[in-house]
Amino acid sequence: MISKEVIAMGVIVLVTMIFSACIMPFMKKIAHHIGAIDYPSKKEGNRHIHQKATPKLGGVGIFLAFLFGYMLFGHHSIKMNAILIGSFIIVLTGIIDDIKPIKASQKLIGQVIAALIIACYGKILLQNISAFGYVIDFGIFTYPITVIFIVACVNIINLIDGIDGLSGGISSIFYLTVGIISLSQARYGSLEILLAFIMLGATLGFLIHNFNPASIFAGDCSMFMGFLIAVITLL
Repeated sequence: MISKEVIAMGVIVLVTMIFSACIMPFMKKIAHHIGAIDYPSKKEGNRHIHQKATPKLGGVGIFLAFLFGYMLFGHHSIKMNAILIGSFIIVLTGIIDDIKPIKASQKLIGQVIAALIIACYGKILLQNISAFGYVIDFGIFTYPITVIFIVACVNIINLIDGIDGLSGGISSIFYLTVGIISLSQARYGSLEILLAFIMLGATLGFLIHNFNPASIFAGDCSMFMGFLIAVITLL
């Protein structure tokens, strides 16, 4: 018999997925209007497989689906405030870069600011690592290591966007895995399980439009998926 908690998580995924899938056509139109388009490159070594110009604001649609899911199912907290503020900075940085590419150093500044908000305001920290009976406590290095971890996750997902279904597919697998583990550990009502299933629905709705042949990419706003992967991991 399926528990009511599993049904509740299924509802979260379904609602956010439908919202995400329905908002993507509007994101395509907005991307064309403001010039946030990914043109296939013919340079040697490029990793693009698409043959025509493709809009790049899919990450904004994922972010809006995330906000929609939070408004319906989320709860107010300091940690959630930090996540919302950091997410907004990440998405804003991505939008600017999608419209008119900025220097990597400028993009890094936005990523670091968002990571600092998570660490310093939200107090969501990577304090230690334990494995095989050993524990490494980071002590005074907790804050810089947390920031480095978040920025790394943000860029890992950002760098693999641009190939049909790749960034959204990998992110979805992560959110689903964390969600299943959290359910098996009975972490009902925890922030990490809520974020995992909201983001699972948001990315699945995006993937409907991103599978080959992709009609939209997440663009540099794909950083948002990596940002939430980092946050959920830290939680």
